[in-house]
Amino acid sequence: MTTLNLRISLTQGDFTLELDRALPLSGLTAVFGPSGSGKSTLLRVIAGFQRAGGRLAYAGTVWDQGRQFVPPHKRRVATVFQQPRLFAHLDVAGNLEYAARRSGQMAAVAAAVDRFDLGSLLGRRTTALSGGEAQRVALARALLSGPQIILMDEPLSALDQKRRATILTQIENLRDDAKIPILYVSHDTAEVARLATNVLSLSEGRAIGFGPATEILNAAIASRDFSATEPGCLISARVCGMTADGLCRLEFPGGTILSPEPAGRTGADVRLFIRARDVIVARQRPTGLSALNILPAIVTGIDARGVSADLALSCGGVPLRARITQRSVAALGLEARSPCFAILKTVALAQN
Repeated sequence: MTTLNLRISLTQGDFTLELDRALPLSGLTAVFGPSGSGKSTLLRVIAGFQRAGGRLAYAGTVWDQGRQFVPPHKRRVATVFQQPRLFAHLDVAGNLEYAARRSGQMAAVAAAVDRFDLGSLLGRRTTALSGGEAQRVALARALLSGPQIILMDEPLSALDQKRRATILTQIENLRDDAKIPILYVSHDTAEVARLATNVLSLSEGRAIGFGPATEILNAAIASRDFSATEPGCLISARVCGMTADGLCRLEFPGGTILSPEPAGRTGADVRLFIRARDVIVARQRPTGLSALNILPAIVTGIDARGVSADLALSCGGVPLRARITQRSVAALGLEARSPCFAILKTVALAQN
C-alpha cells in the first residue's frame, strides 16, 4: 500500500487549507465534502500545479518541502478533470499516442482502446466528441501516461445520467484492474458510495475524517451535518440472484430490494445508498404504483427542518431516512413508533 504524506498549509484570501495526515492509498480514495472545503485545491497541490508550505511526500519521495520541489511532469501524476483537457489539434489516436510515447507504453495503446471502447473514435477530432466520449478518451490517456497515481476532479459532474452510468463503470474497472491509486474529488454521496474504497472528508480546509467509505459516510449522515452530504443512508445487502424478468434481487434484514442495475455475482456483498428524497412514506401498503420496492418500516424519529421534516425509519432494524414535508407528516399522522411503508424510488449501488 502506498502512502501519501501531507503536512501542508496554504492560504488564499480568507480560505486556508491545512492538513497534517498520512493517507494509505489503495483502490479509490474519495476526497469528499461541500463546495469550498478545499477538495480541488488539495488535488492541485498534489499534482504540483500549486505550491503549499510544509511537506508533501508520495511513496517515500518528497515532492515539495522548502526549496525542494518536484515539478508536475516529473511526478508521474495523471489528472482527469470535469472538462477533459484533450489536445484539440490532435485526433483521438494522436492524444493517446502522445501520452503513450512520453511514458514508453506504445504497446499498451491497443489494450487501452479496447478497455475504453474507443475503436470507432480514433480518427475523430476531440472537438467533435460528446462529453462522455471525451471523458473516456481522457481516462485512457491518463492510464497510458504511466502514472503512479491518478487524480480525478468531479469527472462526472458535466455528464447526463446515461453518460454518467457509462463512465462510472469505466472508473470502477480502472479502480479494480489497473492497481493504481486514485484520488477522486466529489461532493456527490451516491458517487462516493459506489466508487470509494476509503474517504477523506474535508470541511473548511481541514480533514474531519478518513477511513472506509461506509464508516465515514454514515458518520456524516448520523451527524446530521448535511452541508457535507446529501441526507440518506448506506445499507449493506447481498446479491441473491436475478428474477425471471432480469432484475437483480438484493436481500438485507429489512427485506428484498429489486434493482434494474446488475450488482455482481450471486453472493456478492454490496452497499446501497438510498437518498432521503427518494423515499416516499405511506401509512398503508399502496397498490397501483410503478415503484418496485415497498418496505415495511417504523418511524423512529422526526426532525423538523423548515417546511420539511427528516424522518428516521427502521426497516428490520436497518436505519433508513426519508425527507418529506411537515404537511405530509401531519396529514399521515406520523409520530415516533408509527408503522408505515417506505417506497424506494431509486437506489444507488456500490460494491463493497
